[in-house]
Amino acid sequence: MSSRHYSRIRRGFTLIELLLVMVILAVLAAIVVPKFTSRTKQAKETAAKTDISAFDLALDSFEVDNGHYPSSDEGLNALMTQPSDATNWKGPYLKKLPNDPWGRPYVYRYPGQHNTNGYDVLSIGEDGQEGTADDVANW
Repeated sequence: MSSRHYSRIRRGFTLIELLLVMVILAVLAAIVVPKFTSRTKQAKETAAKTDISAFDLALDSFEVDNGHYPSSDEGLNALMTQPSDATNWKGPYLKKLPNDPWGRPYVYRYPGQHNTNGYDVLSIGEDGQEGTADDVANW
């Protein structure tokens, strides 16, 4: 009877074995997680650049039809809903007006601060502050 009891105890893991496995998993996570985080950031930046390119095309189409770009007050919504001063509006110029990959609206300015003869479109990036290194813009 005592041999059966002894074999039942030996089948489990010791505390040291469990801690060793947890340390190995933590080391692997420390190596792998930053690589995936970097890829996620890169994918979001690429998505923002793609959205801004689509805005460029839509805004240029708006300008061809109406003779001017939407004002800053009208914003990118003018690509979806006809503004009162756009008599030749042939929109909507976009299927939908997306937020940036971080869930914030894109910033649109006409006339632009950086593109003084045109417009500025930008995503304020992950940190939510304009003018920082993570901004994605059309200039």
